[in-house]
Amino acid sequence: MIDAHDLVKHFGPTRAVDGISFSAQKGEVVALLGPNGAGKSTTMRMLTGCLEPDSGSAAIAGHDAVRARHAAQSALGYLPEGAPAYPAMTPRAFARFHLRVRGFTGKALHEAAELALERARMGEAANRPIGMLSKGFKRRAALAAAIAHDPAVLILDEPTDGLDPNQKDGVRALIRMMAPEKTILISTHLLDEVEAICTRAILITGGRIVSDTTPAGLISTAPDQSLAGAFRQLTRHSAEQTTARPARSRKETPA
Repeated sequence: MIDAHDLVKHFGPTRAVDGISFSAQKGEVVALLGPNGAGKSTTMRMLTGCLEPDSGSAAIAGHDAVRARHAAQSALGYLPEGAPAYPAMTPRAFARFHLRVRGFTGKALHEAAELALERARMGEAANRPIGMLSKGFKRRAALAAAIAHDPAVLILDEPTDGLDPNQKDGVRALIRMMAPEKTILISTHLLDEVEAICTRAILITGGRIVSDTTPAGLISTAPDQSLAGAFRQLTRHSAEQTTARPARSRKETPA
């Protein structure tokens, strides 16, 4: 359902993503972990078709994210970094807007929007302008829009960012509820979130995958048998290697 093959992306002389390859199937909740600047959000943007790779390919539900962008995005729900939304819209109007763009009308549109708002626990905030909402409610409004069309694949960049503990629990419960019927990829800095809801953890640093295993498998690599210990150990080692190696030019990047 999600397939990344040797993705490479440069921003000027910086190689933000350097040969990322992985796949994910229905029923998996995959965490994309890594320090700031590791390439997580850039990888997600390439998977969603919002950013084209310099080389390599990405596909959603068997559809190439660039060559068959509309088909890929029809199977996809995406919560981007920062949860951008139209500030003058209410969360209810924003969810309905997303559904209309995807061809929903009438009763189907109304029911899908209301279910998404309920699942995101918007409450009375569903009728307030997004620009006047707290960071947490803005995040939940964007989440409601992302899940409203019941996509087969969800890509969620920091889904619980800005939420209070009760709201985080609610979003995690929603992810667990949806997981058996979907493929879910989340980026997070919250390691307890990985242990709570994820079946797999992919650790990226320096634009490269340094570990791809279960949360328990990642924990087992750490001397202190903790996820934080494994994270520190693997990202520190990779950072030293990244600093030591020379930057590769675009001409040297494999096609």
